[in-house]
Amino acid sequence: MVLLVLFYLLAPFLVLHLCHRFKYVNKLGAVVVAYVLGVLLGNSGWLPEGSAKVQEIMTAATIPLAIPLMLFSTRLNEVFKLARVSLVSLLLGLFSVVLMVVLGYFWLGASLDEGHKVAGLLVGLYTGGTPNLAALKVMLGVDDTVYLVTHSADLVIGVFYLFFLLSAGPRVFGRILPASYVGEPEGEEGPINGGDPFYGMLKKQILRPLSKALLLAVLVVVVSGAVSLLVPDGARMAVLMLLITSLALGLSFLEPVRRLPKTFELGMYFVLVFSVVVASMADISQLLTGALDVLYYVAWVVFGSLLLQLLLSRWFKVDADTLIITSAALLCSPPFVPVVAAALNKRSLVVPGLTIGIVGYALGNYLGFLLSWLLGSL
Repeated sequence: MVLLVLFYLLAPFLVLHLCHRFKYVNKLGAVVVAYVLGVLLGNSGWLPEGSAKVQEIMTAATIPLAIPLMLFSTRLNEVFKLARVSLVSLLLGLFSVVLMVVLGYFWLGASLDEGHKVAGLLVGLYTGGTPNLAALKVMLGVDDTVYLVTHSADLVIGVFYLFFLLSAGPRVFGRILPASYVGEPEGEEGPINGGDPFYGMLKKQILRPLSKALLLAVLVVVVSGAVSLLVPDGARMAVLMLLITSLALGLSFLEPVRRLPKTFELGMYFVLVFSVVVASMADISQLLTGALDVLYYVAWVVFGSLLLQLLLSRWFKVDADTLIITSAALLCSPPFVPVVAAALNKRSLVVPGLTIGIVGYALGNYLGFLLSWLLGSL
């Protein structure tokens, strides 16, 4: 069992090293590589007897720690600095995702296993990102295979979505929507694509303040856990996760907390541990059997919300570039914002795009849980 725990804890280091060392692996993404490692382990027959208990403990521990770490650096006050058009685009994007998830649920999702939970996962994923997906998996008690099928479908559809967004998208949207309202500052030099964000995390000057951030995250989890004991068992996990999210966002308004280095990356490390563990719990035959229906649902949400946002953007006079960067921030998550901004050759889109994505991270858990609860109660 000790070797299994060590594998789960050290696997993300291997994943991140491969992503840092090989460009083609980095293009796949760290979460995808973590899933592959986990599925290979889980279906190899090498898992020792009693491993389910270790997996249960690690899935229960990693995401509660990841959430505060990833939210400590949030700058929610930046949303008030967004230009009107960016703020309108954010609201239109959120509305489009939620509406398409609801309509897709009544068309496709209601017949799925845990369909209302899948709907909640998709809202969290497409308003925030993978951290929200993982958090909602724990909050809603989603079956491991259902969770992996949902995320796998997202990865497949996401390839086609991103290809369209970076190729034909700008031309199509440019014919329907106004030209960009924001000009590029002349002569301004600024990196659009940064380096490896995980680089240097183990250096002494980073490790010391990062250990303080980890202790603070543990404190957030402990306080939230103590309060959640006051509610009935059935609601305890959901209350715990929402309390963790709320406390972490509250602490993010404190400048000393917000300035702690590499907290988001440390949170992402725990997400990678979670990804390896959950993937090792999945039966690959069940993954293949249940994938097609979920794939249709995901495609409906991704491309349906993009089309609806396009129509609404024309009505509200949102320009093409803002639509593209908002859609990328919500449907692909903030790490893709610099990539899309680089493809558009618009450095000025990076800051509003990242701000929109971070707001999505903050809202994703609340929206996903609320929608799943509402659909499940119908």
